[in-house]
Amino acid sequence: MEFALSEEQRLLQGSVGRYLEEMSTLDAVRETAEAEAPLSREIWKGMAELGVAGVLVPEEHGGLGLGVLEAALIAEMTGRCTAPLPFVGTAVMAPIALVGAGSDAQKATWLPQLASGEIIAGVAVAEVIGAREGAGVRFANGCLTGSSLFVIDGPAADIFIVSDVNKALYLVDGKAKGLARKKLTMIDLTRPVSELVFEDVEAELLPEGGPEIVDAMIDAGRIMLAADTLGAGDMMLEKAVDYAKERKQFGRVIGSFQAVKHLCAEMAAELEPCRSLVWYAAYAQGATLQDAALPDGRLMACHAKAHLSEVGRFVARTATEVHGGMGFTDLLGLHYWFKRIGLDRQLLGGPERVREEAARLQGWAA
Repeated sequence: MEFALSEEQRLLQGSVGRYLEEMSTLDAVRETAEAEAPLSREIWKGMAELGVAGVLVPEEHGGLGLGVLEAALIAEMTGRCTAPLPFVGTAVMAPIALVGAGSDAQKATWLPQLASGEIIAGVAVAEVIGAREGAGVRFANGCLTGSSLFVIDGPAADIFIVSDVNKALYLVDGKAKGLARKKLTMIDLTRPVSELVFEDVEAELLPEGGPEIVDAMIDAGRIMLAADTLGAGDMMLEKAVDYAKERKQFGRVIGSFQAVKHLCAEMAAELEPCRSLVWYAAYAQGATLQDAALPDGRLMACHAKAHLSEVGRFVARTATEVHGGMGFTDLLGLHYWFKRIGLDRQLLGGPERVREEAARLQGWAA
């Protein structure tokens, strides 16, 4: 039995990684983060040409027809390069919604456009995970009313996939009358999110949907955030090791000091086992979107998200400490990875909430 990645999976991850290393440089990330709409359509266009935008879209609709594991391998590379891309919402969560819940006409209309990178899809499901008092989206008389925070890929979205309080899914035009989007200034400027306010907004029901599709979207989204954290943490570790080999103190490189060696070793020891956890959590979602998830698919998604949230924070803090005062400067740009990990930790549920869900799945909590 083969437990490693296939040659095709390694080639896919390698191709995406090389492209992002060339295009999503620190200067490009800094320039995009300072823009009004922090998202690089130029980089996304190139990713679409590599097939990334359609990684989960079935082949009959112009995509690659791959699975969540392949998407997680891509997400790891986006984290390594803090790529300012609409990957989690547009390439992962939206296709899951349309394939699982959309009608044949909706699939034929929207999936090819997602696969080609022609449109960006925002995903509004945060209120299903933990709604503020009086918040949430409700459907009545053919229209949506209410509000949703932390809409992934929201500021630049052309369409939205929206879950109401009953976990029914709807498709909303980004220019629909009565729809207001408010850009949220988050700690991570490389991943734009927004708040949506609905005032009798016309919406198109995804007729085949149900709570299980919303759960599948959230599970896959959490795995993508975990993989993104893995990639960002891996890069922060590499930067810390490289810096320790160059920075001199008392006539010696600081990497020769036992305390610094221990910090780097602890980061590596915490981070490396996370890779197999993320891989299995992604594998457990099914080989393609047409395949059923394994019985422990939801539980593993929770474990991956919660554990990577904690390990990512440890690595981000420790790598910054290795850099000393330079770690806090914009010159090195280490803060982009630090903040990326911070937002990954909170999106789609912080570790405390996700662990509570895992406990419920196992019958350990009411």
